[in-house]
Amino acid sequence: MSGIVEIDGSMLEGGGQILRTSVALSALTGKPVKIFNVRARRNPPGLRYQHLTAIKTVGALTEAEVEGLEVGSTEVKFNPKTIKSGSFSFNVGTAGSITLILQALAPVAAYAPGEVKVEITGGTNTKWSPPVEYVKEVLFPTLEKMGFKGQLETVRRGFYPEGGGLVRAGFQPVKKLKPLSFTVQDEIEEVRGLVYSCRLPRHVGERMVRAATRKLREAGYPEPVFEVETLQQDHPKCSIGAGCGIIIIVRFKNGCLMAADSLGEKGKPAERVGMEAAEKLISQLRTSAPIDVHLADQLTVWMALADGVSQIKASKLSLHTLTAIEVCKRFLEAEFEVEGNLGETCLITCRGVGLENRFIG
Repeated sequence: MSGIVEIDGSMLEGGGQILRTSVALSALTGKPVKIFNVRARRNPPGLRYQHLTAIKTVGALTEAEVEGLEVGSTEVKFNPKTIKSGSFSFNVGTAGSITLILQALAPVAAYAPGEVKVEITGGTNTKWSPPVEYVKEVLFPTLEKMGFKGQLETVRRGFYPEGGGLVRAGFQPVKKLKPLSFTVQDEIEEVRGLVYSCRLPRHVGERMVRAATRKLREAGYPEPVFEVETLQQDHPKCSIGAGCGIIIIVRFKNGCLMAADSLGEKGKPAERVGMEAAEKLISQLRTSAPIDVHLADQLTVWMALADGVSQIKASKLSLHTLTAIEVCKRFLEAEFEVEGNLGETCLITCRGVGLENRFIG
């Protein structure tokens, strides 16, 4: 593999994001990549099932030659050949995050010759990853402003440890991505939320709603309008095991979206789950930045690919975001400028490379 890009998987954040971003950018640029010290900062280190599936999905789209594709592997070589459209199906085999797999897949699918459809089985609402509702209601609508169109349907929920969730997603290709600019927190137009539970009494969701609503009201913000989804085992969307969670979404008048979420755990009161999500949202709103910390992280690759200068003000600069920027620089000649310190509100400016879809005339 000549001209191979070498990425140290232990740099900065040192987690699976380095792997997902590297594989996606390898696919988009056609540059083979070797990632070593994979997840060196994690316990256990090396590939887990969700990372295997992320590589497999991008590999299937690109007919890639892959080495080191096994659980526990700390070195992966990925050599893409092309980008294909079509329908694909993947199974994580555990409760590994479906949304983190989509994070690697979506930018590649944007530059396919035609529509890409995928079915992925795994975890829909899991720790350390955005819930499916975040991708559907926050990330995809934001990316649509850049010209990308993605659809997502949760067929069945999946929680840790049983997994078994099923998501269907579809992606339309773009010729070029447009730059994005969200630097001012506009007036709040709407606050809405979703509370979901499976195989639990209805009062669990209602308690989450009351706690979150009370917290937001006390802080002087508009009361959210909640949808409460309570599923039992006879419902086809109900998960294999019990689980619950909440997401609260703010829409500003300029169309920018911000969200915060919290996931239920055994022994964790429903009130605590609702309060956590509200507290996260309030802390972000008080920074006067329009972009939440997770969206900033996920937009990095897209801004690097876009045609022109993107600028976003994020509620907090995370190590995830800095890591994504560093990986982008290894593959692309995108120019980044970050104003702000780690853990603080930041302004990120990116002059993207204007990558064109070679399959679209």
